Amino acid sequence: QVQLVESGGGLVQAGGSLRLSCAASGSFFSINAMGWYRQAPGKQRELVAAITSGGSTSYADSVKGRFTISRGNAKNTVYLQMSSLKSEDTAVYYCNVGVTLSRTYYYTDERDFWGQGTQVTVSS
Repeated sequence: QVQLVESGGGLVQAGGSLRLSCAASGSFFSINAMGWYRQAPGKQRELVAAITSGGSTSYADSVKGRFTISRGNAKNTVYLQMSSLKSEDTAVYYCNVGVTLSRTYYYTDERDFWGQGTQVTVSS
């Protein structure tokens, strides 16, 4: 139905920058909100940033002013520009996409899909 392909993770020194990308493909009616989550070892998965179909954005307090989420012109790609990275940003980052698979007069089929995850490691 929907495939998400993430890229852009890696190893970076503290203070450096990375850009994550997540591209959605497949058969669907529309893409709704898109977001990035992360999960560090021994911790719960947490929301990092999200962007609605209309372009409104929200961020976790821990990344405000350092991370920027955006969508591509085709609206099926989401980016996370990460700057001033800290060791505590080390985690596996997952993109999450809300998709309307189909819509009829009587029923709307909406689902969430997750990317495979990409490792971000910040060395101090």
